[in-house]
Amino acid sequence: MKLDTSTRKKFRVTNRLKKVAKTGRLRLSIFRSSKNISAQIIDDTQNITILSASSVEKDVKSSQTKNKSELSKIVAEKLAKKAQEKKISKIYFDRGIYKYHGRIKIFAETLRKNGMDF
Repeated sequence: MKLDTSTRKKFRVTNRLKKVAKTGRLRLSIFRSSKNISAQIIDDTQNITILSASSVEKDVKSSQTKNKSELSKIVAEKLAKKAQEKKISKIYFDRGIYKYHGRIKIFAETLRKNGMDF
């Protein structure tokens, strides 16, 4: 079975992180579409999702932001707040198939400002 380029990129980045993630850190996986952005913190040892935040949720949607960059900042702040409540501070950032540029970069920088270490 031949995989397309985006699937190969995703496997390459994610599998590299999963090999290193056995040291006790959790993985933050991010997904962005043309309109929305979502992220989730995953424990790869138990294969469960611990936290998630998305721009599709009601309280984020009602914030009346039209700029997608501002939307990614809001979602990152919400995820960082949830992580602090569960006492999660050290993670690996899994950017998936996306370049560390634009909304992904803004998301990561906002997480760092709010106390996440990666």
